Amino acid sequence: MPTPREVFALIERMRCISSEAERRALVAELGAVERPTVLSFLNAHAVNLCMRSQEALGAFDRSDLLLRDGVGLRIIMPWLGLPAGFNMNGTDFIPLLLKSLPKRRVAVYGTATPWLERARAHLETVTPHVYADLQHGFHPVEHYVRQARRSRPDLILLAMGMPRQEAVAAELRAALDHPVLIVNGGAIVDFLAGRFRRAPENLQRAGFEWAFRLLQEPKRLFGRYVVGGFGFAATACRLRLAAPALPARRPRPAPLRPAARSAVRRSSGTAAPAPMHKEL
Repeated sequence: MPTPREVFALIERMRCISSEAERRALVAELGAVERPTVLSFLNAHAVNLCMRSQEALGAFDRSDLLLRDGVGLRIIMPWLGLPAGFNMNGTDFIPLLLKSLPKRRVAVYGTATPWLERARAHLETVTPHVYADLQHGFHPVEHYVRQARRSRPDLILLAMGMPRQEAVAAELRAALDHPVLIVNGGAIVDFLAGRFRRAPENLQRAGFEWAFRLLQEPKRLFGRYVVGGFGFAATACRLRLAAPALPARRPRPAPLRPAARSAVRRSSGTAAPAPMHKEL
């Protein structure tokens, strides 16, 4: 079982994005990776998973870059002595990233038919990319490794849910030998395909998109949002007790893990993204 100190160290690794310039720089970095690089998103559900499972914690910890997703972490970050920054939820940031990058070969691994095909049809109309490899999310990990080695995409979007997608991403990162950005997207493909609706803008701004999602999928999400909400409150208290016991903390986490910094170079050809401040 992971300790609160281990999970706190994972949260501390998150990259805090607190200005539009930093967000533009992030998009440029992600568009210029020079080796397999994993982008993951930490939200309250992810933290709960990491508190319960060493495997989940290990999968998230093998990500090269972590971004804050959602209102739960926004609330507790100042309490833990850490900056919250912008909400970088994948539901908004991944489409923005795909629209901002120049033409790429993209593979999408996750969810099921017909949502994969519907998401590709939508993405082909709003992004410049070639969606060369679609695979549903229920194959063994070896299948995705074989597919990625064969098609050699520039970007892999995983949509398998936590923590499976993070574990698959870690295996892909270890197995591939070409520059590729691997993005853990959760339900992003289902949203792009129209399987689920986004909350109205006012609910998104108020931080209640989770409630809108709960109304759409009560059986699947009750445990995550209701039961998990109480669990996250207890987790926050344990993390607060662990925080002072850690070594002196950086005011802001490093952009990438030390071993991964050389994997990224700046690119000047990336379009400037639009503002994004919504909380999930």
